[in-house]
Amino acid sequence: MKPLVLRLRAAPEQRLDMSSLTPQRLAGKSLREIDGVELQTTRRAVRVGDLFHASDGSAEHIVIAGGSERFDRVGEGMSAGSLTVDGDVGIRAGRRMAGGRLTVNGNAGHWTASGMAAGFIEIAGDVGDRLGGPLAGEVHGMSGGMVVVRGHAGVRAADRLRRGALIVEGNAGDDAGSRMLAGTLIVRGAAGARTGYLMRRGTIVLGMASGDFGPTFVDCGVHDLTAHRLMAAYIRESSAKSAELLHVPLRRLMGDMAVLGKGEIFVAA
Repeated sequence: MKPLVLRLRAAPEQRLDMSSLTPQRLAGKSLREIDGVELQTTRRAVRVGDLFHASDGSAEHIVIAGGSERFDRVGEGMSAGSLTVDGDVGIRAGRRMAGGRLTVNGNAGHWTASGMAAGFIEIAGDVGDRLGGPLAGEVHGMSGGMVVVRGHAGVRAADRLRRGALIVEGNAGDDAGSRMLAGTLIVRGAAGARTGYLMRRGTIVLGMASGDFGPTFVDCGVHDLTAHRLMAAYIRESSAKSAELLHVPLRRLMGDMAVLGKGEIFVAA
């Protein structure tokens, strides 16, 4: 099926709210109607037709040809279909997604996948801070779905993760998996300081040791678990490199014992 293509005419001069450009919100609209969709901004009014040249196609599959770190809230609230951005995006990409597939062929800003409930997100480059984490005042972050980051992640990746899987093929910053409630975080590289800080439940897998995990994590020795084979099969299609981590014995640490203490960190032995 031919996708709806929105080709960027020129770099935006101000930050733009792109949440209105999702398959369900553009479904049934003509090209003229799509051109007239207003994008919320910080200064002067901007409509889709001012910034993009739209080529006729199905809104079930949208391609934004050209990106910008000023494109905020890309794919926010998506529930079906696919949205691909050929370039960078700004903050809150894929926030509160409930289905569908978001692909960013570039970098993404802070709070990517914040509050995500279902669906799939792939980031070809790096992401900013608080991947899958909550906004101020929210009690939990991502609650379902899968996110794959081919590059690196900033600080507090998977903060207050409730469900779902976050996979970072590069490195993660400090406080990865902080305050996790459940779910899975896999970092193929290394994570920074205080990995798993105050995590209550959930699973973190690291390709490289991050140094001292602190006295509130208990070393339970090296394990070769069948559960890891099942997890590897689940993620192999999305991240074959990360699946390789789960086919070798891993050292298990339980914690954070300062809170509930039912979380676990696995590190390549």
